[in-house]
Amino acid sequence: MPELPEVETTRRGIAPNLVGEVVTGAVIRQPRLRWPVPDLTRLLTGQALEALERRAKYLLFRFTSGTLIVHLGMSGSLRVLDAGRAPRPHDHVDLLFAQRCLRLHDPRRFGAILWASGDPLAHPRLRDLGPEPLSDGFDGAYLHRAAQGRRVAIKNLLMDGSVVVGVGNIYASESLFRAGIHPARASERVSRARLDHLADEVKTVLADAIERGGTTLRDFVNESGEPGYFAQELFVYGRAGEPCKHCATRIKTRRIGQRASAYCPSCQR
Repeated sequence: MPELPEVETTRRGIAPNLVGEVVTGAVIRQPRLRWPVPDLTRLLTGQALEALERRAKYLLFRFTSGTLIVHLGMSGSLRVLDAGRAPRPHDHVDLLFAQRCLRLHDPRRFGAILWASGDPLAHPRLRDLGPEPLSDGFDGAYLHRAAQGRRVAIKNLLMDGSVVVGVGNIYASESLFRAGIHPARASERVSRARLDHLADEVKTVLADAIERGGTTLRDFVNESGEPGYFAQELFVYGRAGEPCKHCATRIKTRRIGQRASAYCPSCQR
């Protein structure tokens, strides 16, 4: 699933190409993704894209009359292509501009295109989200407050979107490894000093992943169709049975909150 770095990479690639451009129409080949696709031709034709922002794993395409909210789901990607480029299988939606189109490709159809005529941050999918992990609102003090009295595994706390947004399985696993914290440790049993370290590592891991264009394990490509290269930097995720890059102990996995969690039994306590 595209996580925060992949979505931010997509945003940074699309914005310089399309912000300020006027929508000339839309093509909807598959009218139902996770939810029905709104009538984009009626809503957007003749409107200029004023800004492209990100909230958590959602892209916010801001127009005068409202905001198009896009989620890439499990396997989605957005690409900027020349107008008239023939679609491939699973190319479900095109937003058309004068010389180019923005095309949503989503083999599993778990992505979403939603419309908000008012404040998009008040939309039901966004209104209860926690702070951005790269913002000043997320730090060790905040994480310590969120962990108080919580017996849930620290990895699950990191992946709780009401606590902090966008830290999915890949980046939670990597951040916990770098902080030396076992993913199954109860949140309330992690000291303030270790939570300070963990918050710093979350920021570092996400920033590094964005710098490298995200992580491509199977489906993700950026707006130009290129993969992300952070997979080369992974210490534990996807490396079960391989030697730890720090101590050579075999990386193990266990299920935590219905998700496979990779960790080093020697480096993480």
